[in-house]
Amino acid sequence: MSGVPAGLDALLPGGRGVWVPIDHGASDWPVPGLQDLDRLVSELASGGADAIVAQKGVISHLLRAASPPSIGLVAHLSVSTRHGGADAGEKVTVGDVDEVLARGAHAVSAQVNMGTPGEGRMIERLGSITSAAFRSNVPTLGMVYARGEHLNVMEDDLTQGQAHAVRLAFELGCNVAKAAWSGSVEAFRQVTSAAPIPVLVAGGPRGDDDLGLLQMISGAMEAGGAGVCMGRQIFAHPNPTRLVRAIHAVVHLGASAEEAATHLEA
Repeated sequence: MSGVPAGLDALLPGGRGVWVPIDHGASDWPVPGLQDLDRLVSELASGGADAIVAQKGVISHLLRAASPPSIGLVAHLSVSTRHGGADAGEKVTVGDVDEVLARGAHAVSAQVNMGTPGEGRMIERLGSITSAAFRSNVPTLGMVYARGEHLNVMEDDLTQGQAHAVRLAFELGCNVAKAAWSGSVEAFRQVTSAAPIPVLVAGGPRGDDDLGLLQMISGAMEAGGAGVCMGRQIFAHPNPTRLVRAIHAVVHLGASAEEAATHLEA
C-alpha cells in the first residue's frame, strides 16, 4: 500500500493548498459569514479554494444539494463549545473515519490544544483517529495549537511552541499540519522545518487589513509553508470569492502580496 493517502494530491495540488475551515458554528453561534453555507461554499469554490474543513453534518448537508460543490471536503472530528467552562479547551471526538467517508468526506481533521487541561486525552484521541485513517488510507490534518495555560516554552524557541505542535502532529501520523503564524519568516521557517509534512498557516481572528494578510501568507510561503488553512479571515470577509482568489494567487501562482491584492478590486 502506498504511504501517500489517496486524495491528498487533489486536496494539495502541486503540494500547495487553500483550505477554509468553516466548523466554527459548532463551538460558537452566531458566527458572521456562516449563516448561508450553500452560498458561502459556492463562493469559496469559485474563488479557487481547494478544500473546506467542516463538521460531518455540514458535509452531509452540502452533498444533499442538487449540485454539490466541487471542492475538497475535510471532516473535522473534534469539538468543544464556549459553554464548557473549565472543559472548554478540551476537544472531544464526535465521529469516526468510516462514518465521515460514508458521508462523502475526502479527509479528516482533529484538534489538540497543547498545554491545555485534558491535553493527554486529546493526544490519545488524535492518535486513534490517525490509526483509523491510516488503515483506510485517508489523509489527516492535525490542528495542534500551542496555546494552553500549562504551555512550557523552551527558552530558545522563537515559535512559542508552534514548531513543537507541528512536530507532534507529524509524530502522531498526521499528513498535514496547521500552524499559527509565528511573527516572522525566520520563526515560521522553524515551524515548517520541524516536520517533513506540509504546513498550512492559520489566519486567526478576522481583521480589516487584506494587504497585511496577503503579506503574511507570502511570508509563510517564503518560509516553506504549503498554503493556508484560514477560516474567519475568509468566510467573514465582505467578498470571500475575491479574497480566496487573491490568496490562491499567492499560494498557487507565486504572486506577490501586492500583485494578488489586485484581485480584491471591484
